[in-house]
Amino acid sequence: MTRTRIRKAVLPAGGLGTRFLPATKAQPKEMLPLIDKPAIQYIVEEAVKSGIESIMIVTGRNKRAIEDHFDKSVELEMALKAKGDGEMLDIVRGISNLAEIYYIRQKEPLGLGHAVLSARHFVENEPFAVLLGDDILVSDPPCLRSMIDVYEQTGSSVVAVMQVPWEETEKYGIADFDAESGDHRIRSLVEKPPRGEAPSNWAVVGRYIFTPDIFRYLEKAAPGRGGEIQLTDSMQQLNAESPMIAYPFRGRRYDIGDKFGFVQATVDLALDRPDLAERVRAYLRQRLSGHE
Repeated sequence: MTRTRIRKAVLPAGGLGTRFLPATKAQPKEMLPLIDKPAIQYIVEEAVKSGIESIMIVTGRNKRAIEDHFDKSVELEMALKAKGDGEMLDIVRGISNLAEIYYIRQKEPLGLGHAVLSARHFVENEPFAVLLGDDILVSDPPCLRSMIDVYEQTGSSVVAVMQVPWEETEKYGIADFDAESGDHRIRSLVEKPPRGEAPSNWAVVGRYIFTPDIFRYLEKAAPGRGGEIQLTDSMQQLNAESPMIAYPFRGRRYDIGDKFGFVQATVDLALDRPDLAERVRAYLRQRLSGHE
């Protein structure tokens, strides 16, 4: 059976970023740099490496810097060319050529479900990916690429999951499925279950593939927890009609919506880079030896 190829992705980026105040008072949280690259660029690059061609970024007020970052910068390119910095010129030009990127403004931060619903005219009647900016996932092949492979085999919506400590399940959406068998159809989804009530410790980690059927439920969704339209509520309804598949992600995941997670990502990504790894490793050894 020939399936519609997944070529579109939605990146919700309309949140206020209050956990990173005051740094996010005047700049988008998504533009905070991990070393020398804004966080949202890592997400866009994962999408592109996975075969995505068109991306809709759902923004909000004070998010113009995201658009500027992925746009062409004639003055900067001219300055780099005059300086003879061909390497950086290629990097800057590459950013504006990553993919076809579109924007829509979420007038109020009414939840993840509302952000995804805002992109329905962009998606039209195609399956599509959703990537959340707080989750940096490192793997080869990229997580989204592997999820697309699962979709192409099954034709079902796919949700990326990772095991977390049981005491942390209350922080996540939790998927219940038979992790021991090859059948990873999801039995149920629970949004941030109270401690001790989680059906499993498999947490949803910010990567989704949906069939366009999800919009039928999002359009009718009533505000849930916190007065927001929760994506998980509509996912539960879709799953009852057409079971979704859990994809257990085996790579490295960083929650950069959390301050410690942001520090972890910065250190580990620096250790991955040949131009920084040796000096960062030596510095960490020095700091640790001085505090033992």
